[in-house]
Amino acid sequence: MQHSSETNSTILNGNHYYIHLEEEFTAHNYHPIPVVLERGEGVYVWDVEGKRYYDFLSAYSAVNQGHCHPKILDALIQQAKTLALTSRAFHNKAFAEFGQYITSYFGYDRFLPMNTGAEAVETALKLCRKWAYQKKGLPENSAKIIVCSGNFHGRTISIVSASTDPDARREFGPFTPGFLVIPYNDVEALEKALQDPEIAGFLIEPIQGEAGVMVPDEGYLSQCALLCKQHNVLFIADEIQTGIARTGRLLAIDHENIHADILVLGKALSGGMYPVSGILASHEVMLCIHPGEHGSTYGGNPLASKIAMAALDVVKEEDLAGNAERQGEVLRTALRAIPGGRIKLVRGKGLLNAIVIAEKGGVTAWDICIRLSENGLLAKPTHGDIIRFAPPLVITDEQLQACISIIHQTICSFDV
Repeated sequence: MQHSSETNSTILNGNHYYIHLEEEFTAHNYHPIPVVLERGEGVYVWDVEGKRYYDFLSAYSAVNQGHCHPKILDALIQQAKTLALTSRAFHNKAFAEFGQYITSYFGYDRFLPMNTGAEAVETALKLCRKWAYQKKGLPENSAKIIVCSGNFHGRTISIVSASTDPDARREFGPFTPGFLVIPYNDVEALEKALQDPEIAGFLIEPIQGEAGVMVPDEGYLSQCALLCKQHNVLFIADEIQTGIARTGRLLAIDHENIHADILVLGKALSGGMYPVSGILASHEVMLCIHPGEHGSTYGGNPLASKIAMAALDVVKEEDLAGNAERQGEVLRTALRAIPGGRIKLVRGKGLLNAIVIAEKGGVTAWDICIRLSENGLLAKPTHGDIIRFAPPLVITDEQLQACISIIHQTICSFDV
């Protein structure tokens, strides 16, 4: 017992203690920034030692409405006191209301609920294939779906089968067939791929988030949508990260006035409170799936339904898309003005942004993120040399200026 006590006493309290617990007892499938968060409010989070940070990742855009938004929190509490889960074996009042609400909100006929983003993407893939066999007349088991290199649609076996990321695929095979990979931001490549008569759908992120906020050329998405229509192929927009006001519009495809055949949503649909995802489509497409062919125990539960409606209310009531557009312009302008040559590229739309770090003096994007955290701002690298900056969309002018100051001082400190 004395040895155990001495061992425990050598573990520092606070962040180090909980990091040790996580390392000891959980899977090592993430490499987090070394802070342990305990509380959040708006654009801020606090660690277990009481230090406050600006959150510049927003749980990969799940917390667009800010941490613990009071309206969303109230919806969660009130519904949790009443009825949390029924399963879809029975009807529930909240889901019926949610179905009417979300279809009207986004301008679609029908909604199919799930829980996580990956589940929503899997649902879109299944629905697309169902449609191809029932409506397009493809022979069963022949339907192919086009995806883009650099994509990130989730972590399931079928989704990583469509990935080009070696880390996502290594030692996870054999993989699901039926995917055709083409370069991103290449209209000619899509046009060529669509010559295959067995193509059922084209799945795309309007901006590739995990790849480092890759923004396509203006007009690319609308040309892709038109080509899909011409070839009777479903245009499937994965707006899990880019949707719900993140890019300065309700949806990223709204920048080019596109109406997807299947719209995939998740993350901020929940306001960061509780997993909610799903897909939207027309009567013709959605009704290809019949009872018993697809579902989820938790999909469409009353708690999720009430939370999602509150989360979407907040987006409109607080004009989060407008704020994202305005603040994004300010942020990118300020980032491009940082001297020293450590930032070689700034890109983004709305408040989904990234900087590409130049190789200089051995300083990496990880090093910069560690120092940012020391200075009170949390961000995370991706693909080695890229840092994403995506704060909650409720960020104010004053808060953004404070964050810009932290980023400026942090990056310049490496040249002192």
